[in-house]
Amino acid sequence: MPELEMPERRETKMKIVTIGRGMIGGGLAGLWRTAGHDVMGLGRDGGDASDADVVLVAVPGDKISAALSKVTGLGGKTAIDATNIMPARHGDFPSYAEEVKSFTGGPVAKSFNMNFGGLFGVVREQRVRPSNWYVADDGAREVTERLIRDAGYDPVRVGDLSRARDFENAVWLLMGIQPVGGVFYRFAVPGEL
Repeated sequence: MPELEMPERRETKMKIVTIGRGMIGGGLAGLWRTAGHDVMGLGRDGGDASDADVVLVAVPGDKISAALSKVTGLGGKTAIDATNIMPARHGDFPSYAEEVKSFTGGPVAKSFNMNFGGLFGVVREQRVRPSNWYVADDGAREVTERLIRDAGYDPVRVGDLSRARDFENAVWLLMGIQPVGGVFYRFAVPGEL
C-alpha cells in the first residue's frame, strides 16, 4: 500500500494591528504583510483593534499610556511590546510590558525592541537567520514566535514576562555597539550555524 502524502501544513494569516507606524511598527508591518498577514497600522489618532488577533505596541516608551488610551478594542488581546526606555525610564510600572498589559489584560510579550528597524529590509538576505530575543507570558509565546519567524528572525526566549524590565534595560548593550545602521545578532547552539 502506498504511503499517504500529508498535505502541507498551512498557517492561517493573522490580523495584526500595529500601534505606531514608525521605523519599528511600519517596518514590521511590511515584513508581516509580505509573510501573508493582514496588518493595519494605527498612528497618533488611535483607532479600533477589535478585529485584531494580536497587537504590536511600537511607540516611544514614555508614550505608551497616551497611545493606548486612544485605541479601543484592546481588552483581552495578545500584545507584543516593542517599546524602549530611551532616553530614560518613566512611570511606576515594573516594566513597559506591564504598562501595556494594564491596557490589554491579555497575554503580553516583549520583543523586537532589540532589533534595528533600519535593517528590516535586509533581514531575509542574511546567510543565517538573525536571532530575536523575547520574554513572554505563556499565552503569548506561540504567536510571538510565529511573528518573529515571519519577520525573518529566529526566536530566542530569555524568560517569562517577569524578566521584562531586565530585558528592557539590556537594550543598552546592543545600542552601544551600533556601527553604521545597526547590527544583527545570532545566538545558536554549537553546530547550528
